[in-house]
Amino acid sequence: MAKQENDTGQVIIKKYANRRLYNTSSSSYITLDDLARMTREGTDFKVLDAKTGNDITHAILTQIIMEEEAAGEQMLPVSFLRQLISMYGNSMQSLMPAYLEASMDSFRANQRKLQDTFSGGVGPDAFAKLAKTNMAMFEAATSAFIPNQGGETPSDGGSEPAADSASDLSELRKQMADIQKKLDKLGK
Repeated sequence: MAKQENDTGQVIIKKYANRRLYNTSSSSYITLDDLARMTREGTDFKVLDAKTGNDITHAILTQIIMEEEAAGEQMLPVSFLRQLISMYGNSMQSLMPAYLEASMDSFRANQRKLQDTFSGGVGPDAFAKLAKTNMAMFEAATSAFIPNQGGETPSDGGSEPAADSASDLSELRKQMADIQKKLDKLGK
């Protein structure tokens, strides 16, 4: 039987109403663990609802993350999850996917440099420098999620008056540009 892939080479996975996942490439039923393994191996796949044909890849990947978080050592700190949830409905929401993707790409690039350092037999000084760079990049990335780094609160105990949304957006864009410059520096 021929493999079923879309025109970009993605493996097509169909999800049926009984919650079973069917890999059209291997003509077999698979589990979320199999999809997690495929993701780690770099296999590009798309999950489609078998009845409607809708792309549900995002929901399935989110489900895999939830199960990974529940099953083992948690990678996503509670404070990060709270900050991420608070971004929904925020004016920054549309910028977050691209920002998070760029941050992860930068992190992966630093991870590759670290692996190259180990495989090249370079001394501990190179490792320390790379670790310091990676940590600085991570701190720069997480600072974007913390609106009050000093922990200040409005003096009257209530919320601050709503500022002009255009100036807020302008300020947020400036902050994002500053963070991107820092990340670019750290990546070099």
